[in-house]
Order: sequence, then C-alpha cells, then structure tokens
Amino acid sequence: MSTDLSDERWALIEPVITAWKAAHPSVSGHQGKYEMREIVNAILYQSRTGCQWSLLPHDLPPRSAVMYYYTAWRKDGTDKAIHDLLRLQVREKKRRLADPSLVVLDTQSVRAAAGVPKATTGRDAAKKVPGRKRGLAVDVLGLVIAVVVAAASIHDNAIGNALLDRVAAATAPGSVQTALVDQGFKNSVVAHGATHGINVQIVERNPAEAGFVPQPKRWVVEQTYGTMSLHRRLVRDYEHDPASSESRVYWAMTDVMSRRLTGPSTPAWRDT
Repeated sequence: MSTDLSDERWALIEPVITAWKAAHPSVSGHQGKYEMREIVNAILYQSRTGCQWSLLPHDLPPRSAVMYYYTAWRKDGTDKAIHDLLRLQVREKKRRLADPSLVVLDTQSVRAAAGVPKATTGRDAAKKVPGRKRGLAVDVLGLVIAVVVAAASIHDNAIGNALLDRVAAATAPGSVQTALVDQGFKNSVVAHGATHGINVQIVERNPAEAGFVPQPKRWVVEQTYGTMSLHRRLVRDYEHDPASSESRVYWAMTDVMSRRLTGPSTPAWRDT
C-alpha cells in the first residue's frame, strides 16, 4: 500500500521503536507475534484513510494489537518522541537550529464524530462548529512544535496559553522569542507569553482587504492544517480521548516528515 513505510522511512523510526521494545520486555519472554514495522504501517494507514479500527485490511496486524501499541505509545510519549526526532532532522536538513526562534499559533474547530463523549466536546460559538478545537504552534517550516486539543467551546485564549506552556517546555530556554497569533487571541495571551520570555504579536488583517488573504508568516500554520487534512482521520475528531486526537497529529506529521527526509512527498488527492 502507498501508506506503507519504505525501508528508508522505517530506518528513521526503527531505532526509537527498538529501544522501546527493549525497555518493555514481555513477562513471558515472548518477542511478540507481529513486526513493529507492520504495527506502524497500520497506524499510518488508518491515519491516511480514516478507516475504523475494525476495517483495517487483513494483511495488517489485527485491531487489538495495533490498538495496544497505539495506546501504549500515546501514554508514554513514544509517538511524540518519534515526531520530535524527525522534526529535528528536518530542521537540520534545512540548516536551521534545533529549536525555532519564532512560532505561529492558531486554532481549528472540527466536528466530533458520533460516539465521542459529550463531556470532552463543545460548540464553537464564533464558527458555529460543535466538536473539538485543535490548537497548533508551528515553526516557519510548518513543523509542529506543540499541539493542544480541547472542547470547541474553550476560548482561543485558553488554547493559546496552553500552547505557549508546551512550546516553552518543548524547546530550550530562551530559544523561542516571538509568537505570531491572529485577532482571535487577546491580550491575556500576550501577557502569558511574557512570562515565558516570548513576545506574542497579534497580527491584524488589513480592513481594506476583502475575502481570504494570507497574512505574511502567519499563513504557514494554515498550510500545516491543510496538509493535515489529507489525513482523513483528522478531518473529524473520532477519538474518545483528546490525548488520542493529539497523538493523531503527531502520527500525521511523522508521515509527512519521514517523506520529506527520504524524498517522496505525501501524495495529494490531485495526484494521478
């Protein structure tokens, strides 16, 4: 399948998975029935196609095995560790420092699927979208530095503050100096950024411009949201746990970055 890892892409991920496997030996000493590469292939297939767990192709490991590893890697941060390692390699390939000096923050409200607990969802009054709100902090390359998922009813300010906290925790002290946000974020985010030494700048659109006009530098986060929408599991929020929604972002970007590092780009629907 086109979503399967090539040898080159698997070589980027395999060391982290092998280290995890060595740190989590079976009590019985059993090495496991399924290859870890196939487990990752199943996760990437579901991310790209958006299929249900029960509809994973028969030539991939069964849902029980895939769900076990997906959940385990989400809980202990292995999914994020893989993602962050690849992000560092992409930045190095572009001859940039490990941590960015500028990040761009934005939110996206998406509808929740049937069965998603109401306690973790809400309604975005401004965009009239019932479901969850996904917040991203990205660098100038469009790579994800931090992600936060919450009920859509949560104000952008709360999402922005949480993103700034995670950006500060994920980067070296003092490395991120500037954060760009749109007018949906208010002065409380600016004040919160100052506590981390980050200058939060609210980019206001020109009132003379009609329709959608990309804002300089800020447009890159919109591009990242567009790239993520190619992964159908992210078109809606299907996850019962918001932490799983965040994990889906990491896996989608892991797919994108592994392709960037090895050559082929992520196939688009326009490709023949």
